[in-house]
Amino acid sequence: MGKGGKPGAGEKPGKPGKKARREGGADEGAGGEAKAGDGRDAAAAFDIDDPDLPKAIENRALASGGYPYDDTMKRKDYEEQLRPLQIELLKLQAHIQRTGQRVVALFEGRDSAGKGGSIGAIMAHLNPRHARAVALSKPTETERGQWYFQRYAAHLPTRGDIVLFDRSWYNRAGVERVMGFCTDEELADFLREAPEFEGMLVRDGVQIFKFYLTIGREMQLVRFHERRHDPLKQWKLTDIDLAAIGKWDDYTRAQHEMFRFTHTATSPWTVIRANDQRRARLEAIRVILAAFDYDRKDSGIAGVPDATIVGSGPEFFYGT
Repeated sequence: MGKGGKPGAGEKPGKPGKKARREGGADEGAGGEAKAGDGRDAAAAFDIDDPDLPKAIENRALASGGYPYDDTMKRKDYEEQLRPLQIELLKLQAHIQRTGQRVVALFEGRDSAGKGGSIGAIMAHLNPRHARAVALSKPTETERGQWYFQRYAAHLPTRGDIVLFDRSWYNRAGVERVMGFCTDEELADFLREAPEFEGMLVRDGVQIFKFYLTIGREMQLVRFHERRHDPLKQWKLTDIDLAAIGKWDDYTRAQHEMFRFTHTATSPWTVIRANDQRRARLEAIRVILAAFDYDRKDSGIAGVPDATIVGSGPEFFYGT
C-alpha cells in the first residue's frame, strides 16, 4: 500500500476495515495498541493450557489494537509480492557490497509480534557471507561486567555487510525493565546513552533501521495459544512470554518511554502494525528498499510503505 492507504505498485487493494477502526477507536494506544487497562477482560478469560481458545478472543484478534484491515493477506498474494521484493533486496545487497556501506536493522516489539519471521523473509535469499541475523542469548557473567553496549558492538557489520538484530540493546528498555532485570539507574543511563551510541554509529557511516512491531492484545493471546498447542512451535514459548501475559500494561508504559527518549532525527523508530504477519514482512522490506537508490532499482516493485500500518508519528507511538 502507498501513502494515504493507496495501493503501492504491484499490490492488490486491500480493505482497511471499518470494523477494525471502530473496535480500536478510543481505546487505541501506542502503534494502534490498546491503552493501559484495555484487553483485561480478554486476559481474564484466557487459559493458555486450555486447548480451546475462547471465541471472543479469536474473533477480535485481527481487529485488536485498531488494526485497519478486515482480512489477512492471502498466501498467494503474499508470495506474488514477496519474491520480486526479495529480488530487489539482492540488488540492494550488491550495491551495499560495491559501495562499502554498513547496514544495521533492529527488530523490536511485543512478544510474538513476528520479529523472527520478518528477519527470515529479508534474509531468505541474501548472500550469507555478507548478511547475517543476530539473536543473542542472556548475557554471560563476563558480559554482565562489561559496558552494556559492548556485546552488541561486537556484532556490528564491516563494510559491505548487513546485520539484522532479533532484539537488540533495547532489551534494557523493554524486557529487562519490565521483568526487573536492571535497576532504575541502569535504565536511566541506557535511555540517555542509546541515542548517543547510535549517533556515533550514524556519524561513522552506519545506516540504522529501528523497527518496532506492534500487535493487539487479543492477537498476542492467539499467538501464545498457538505456540503452546502446536508441537512445531512450542520451542518459541518462553518463560518470558508466559510472564508477558500478565504484564501488557507494563510493556505499554515501557515502550512509551522508550519512544520518548530514543526516537531521534538521527536514529528514528519505524512502527509496523503486525497483526497480519504477511503484510508486516512485506512492509519491513519496503521500508529498507525505500531508503536507498541502487542500480537497476524497480521503483514499481519496491513501492512505498503502507501508511496505514507503517509510521513514525505520535499516532503510532502513543495513539491519539
